[in-house]
Amino acid sequence: MLFDCAGKSLDLSAPRIMGIVNITPDSFSDGGKFFSRDAALRQAVKLVEDGADILDMGGESTRPGSTPVEEQEEIDRVAPVIEAISAELDVPISIDTMKAGVMRAAVAVGAGLINDVNALRGEGALEAVAELNVPVCLMHMQGTPQTMQKEPHYQDVVSEVEAFLLERVAVCERAGIQADKIILDPGFGFGKRARHNLRLMKRLSRLTALPYPVLVGVSRKSIIGDMLKVDVNERLAGSLALASIAVWQGAKLIRTHDVRETAQAVKLTQHVQQVEDFD
Repeated sequence: MLFDCAGKSLDLSAPRIMGIVNITPDSFSDGGKFFSRDAALRQAVKLVEDGADILDMGGESTRPGSTPVEEQEEIDRVAPVIEAISAELDVPISIDTMKAGVMRAAVAVGAGLINDVNALRGEGALEAVAELNVPVCLMHMQGTPQTMQKEPHYQDVVSEVEAFLLERVAVCERAGIQADKIILDPGFGFGKRARHNLRLMKRLSRLTALPYPVLVGVSRKSIIGDMLKVDVNERLAGSLALASIAVWQGAKLIRTHDVRETAQAVKLTQHVQQVEDFD
């Protein structure tokens, strides 16, 4: 599973680490820390030194209840940072956006993967990705970031997430997006209560059995706070536990704020998976 991300390779034959750089003033965990170009570039360099295989850049918060950002403002936030990081670092860059114009602008300055929490349902997004010919990650979300946590409801969350993702895959393929350019994300925390997230994690192997790599993003999320009764600054241990469970069940890409620690947890999980049963 080798993905060509605008000339930079992402090999998902084994689990890889996606480091998060939020170029926003209001993201739930690190909003405002890396809002300037120089601060974001320094953080990107640090994440790669810590073991990130790909960097995910976002200029609009998708936390519950977040305020939407105008397309041009989002471009102004992310484009200079992506251009600088692309010139400085030899790792793929992902753009975390729902907007077609941001997708085009980001790819034009060095991004090589589209990470869309809206699974290309936004105006022009499907056509943009087909034209740009870069890999895409399709995520499940019930509702919108503004409404998703108000009353999420499922009869069978795993089946419904799987059905949604496969339907979006079919839409992508009809639009000319090749199947071997698609990554799936079950969307932990997006329109899901704690019990839904737990069920998804318990049965994640059902999704990883599909012929598409699966991305999992649970870093510092509210499920950890709900279960362990800790605030956002005390969620590292829970994040690592969930990342390890995800890798054990076949996840190929772990999206995280805490790259160094997550890379270690993933590596140790792989060692356990690969050890021979007999000497």
